Amino acid sequence: MVKILPLEMPHRPAQPLPDKPLAVIESSKSWAAVDFRGVWASRELLFFLTWRDLKVRYRQTALGVSWVVIQPLLTTLIFTVFLGNLVRVPSDGVPYVLFAYAGLLPWTFFSNAVSNSSSSLVGSSHLITKVYFPRLIIPAAAITGRLVDFAVAFVILAGMMIYFGTPVTISLLMLPVLVALLTLLALGLGMWTSALNVKYRDVGIALPVLLQLWLFVSPVAYPASLVPERWRWVYLLNPLAGIIEGFRAALFGRAFDPFALATSACVAVALFVYSSFAFRRMERTFADVV
Repeated sequence: MVKILPLEMPHRPAQPLPDKPLAVIESSKSWAAVDFRGVWASRELLFFLTWRDLKVRYRQTALGVSWVVIQPLLTTLIFTVFLGNLVRVPSDGVPYVLFAYAGLLPWTFFSNAVSNSSSSLVGSSHLITKVYFPRLIIPAAAITGRLVDFAVAFVILAGMMIYFGTPVTISLLMLPVLVALLTLLALGLGMWTSALNVKYRDVGIALPVLLQLWLFVSPVAYPASLVPERWRWVYLLNPLAGIIEGFRAALFGRAFDPFALATSACVAVALFVYSSFAFRRMERTFADVV
């Protein structure tokens, strides 16, 4: 019989803990609130978090990625039947089904991106409490995943434009600019609501209601031309108004509204700057509160 003796490990005296921490992670006190260098260094993490979000979202679903187009298509069908056929809402000379889908596509991306990013920090608490990385990566990954959904749903829009014989004009070159502006707006609002949601969980409850109301004050199911001229400047303070109208102008070869686009750009940039600053200030307490 072989007798196994325990392996004797050399005795090492316990190392005393330092009186002060070796490194302290603090929020920035400057207006350079976005740590672009840190975000770029963590770009692989952004990719893997986006890939994880896509895999988890469609795991064990019978229709898979088809859900990306089912939501805007069903909403377009309802709008077409009740608003296009019964109420006869004008669509500026474009078939209403195409008009409605062209408005619902950017709105669906914005709504889903803000909803996902607002709950992203709370949903990733296991990461936040264990390792440090730029926390901006988490809401940014949620929005990047929705950009993939937007690209898939855009294929359906391209097929609808071919079916209705919509001509392709040079205005289509503005489309990437509008998508970038819409993404910036979603990222700004998503950062702010995700940071607030860590401390105040009421944000996650109230946000879907506010987004639903935002749908009706945006030119999704109706054109902005229906708004009376004297109230138009107030209406255009909604940044989605200029973006969605610009989106349709780029698709259908219409004239752009420079005032509406400039207003949307100013609001989106201002919101992003404020949100990034507020996010960086609150970042220090995420691991303690979440």
